Amino acid sequence: MNRKARILIAKVGLDGHDVGARVVARALADAGMEVIYTGLRQTPRQIVTAALEEAVDAIGISILSGAHLTLLGEVTRLMDHQKAGDIPLVAGGIIPVEDIPALKEMGVREIFLPATPTDEIVEFFKSLVQKV
Repeated sequence: MNRKARILIAKVGLDGHDVGARVVARALADAGMEVIYTGLRQTPRQIVTAALEEAVDAIGISILSGAHLTLLGEVTRLMDHQKAGDIPLVAGGIIPVEDIPALKEMGVREIFLPATPTDEIVEFFKSLVQKV
């Protein structure tokens, strides 16, 4: 029996701007997914803990602060440590194009830059969780 895909949307670090994260969360919910939004200023540990507690199918992290390599690196490290490395991690926000290969090497599945159409993001998440 199929169930709604569960997606965690989080803002990591000290970044206080969450309009983009809320827009993506709404688009995913409108597409029939169950969205858990953690709110602003989450630590990597809080995000991984929430993902495990909520038994999510994927994680989407929005980051605008410039600390993406450090913070997303810590999220992937904690996911591996908690044996949650099989949960796909997606990121979006202000991320320099030259940092994308390093993030993908860390295990970030996809990176969406500003002005990416929400339907493109929704389709990507659908493809990630199509087996649910």
